[in-house]
Amino acid sequence: MGAGHAHKLYRHGHSPVHGLPPHCKIAATFAFVVVVVSTPREAMWAFGLYAVLLAVVAAAARVPSGFLLRRLLIEVPFVAFAVLMPFVAEGEQVQVLGLSLSVSGLWGAWNVLAKGTLGVAASVLLASTTELRALLLGLQRLKLPPLLVQIASFMIRYGDVITGELRRMSIARRSRGFEARGVRHWGVLAKTAGALFIRSYERGERVYLAMVSRGYTGSMPVIDDVTASRAQWAYAAVLPVTALAVCLMGWTL
Repeated sequence: MGAGHAHKLYRHGHSPVHGLPPHCKIAATFAFVVVVVSTPREAMWAFGLYAVLLAVVAAAARVPSGFLLRRLLIEVPFVAFAVLMPFVAEGEQVQVLGLSLSVSGLWGAWNVLAKGTLGVAASVLLASTTELRALLLGLQRLKLPPLLVQIASFMIRYGDVITGELRRMSIARRSRGFEARGVRHWGVLAKTAGALFIRSYERGERVYLAMVSRGYTGSMPVIDDVTASRAQWAYAAVLPVTALAVCLMGWTL
């Protein structure tokens, strides 16, 4: 976790949300998602209030709505699954626009869409306001097992390395006039995948040997000790605490 590492979800800024320590934001996001999941699906108004809370956070972080909505497209497969639920679920049926739909399926679809969308939106806001390196430091500060933090760190970095290697191999193929147009070209693509695997494995071996030669014993040194004040913890707790109050009202009203 040495040099900085930017990712596409991060949006540079100097808002109060950007300035919070990463472990505060991670804890607040996790608590908010837990509260949302714990809310009864029948309390539809509660999910509207959760959306308002996230909109306030996005405004405080100066994250444009268009940026947030584009990142929410990752949820499309779950939306497709939710749309199918009223058609395949069993139980009491209801007529909607001439279609016979399952009541339990409709509730299930609403449950998946509402809670899933809010969870993804909260995660996108976290990634939009926190650099990738800071996220890893935050996880380390929250006492996540060090080995998991190291695996996540290497996976993220080598994901970009492998992607870059694959892009260079693709450019080399095209420069030689190759275009994959059918099944008969699958052999070339398979050889590309094999070569990419071998190159990645060899690079990983070289990096590991370099780390061992520099004294690596299974744990990474802590370069930046990220701390948080009580005021910062209180500021980060506003979102989950407010959501908890909404959740309790959803169970009692």
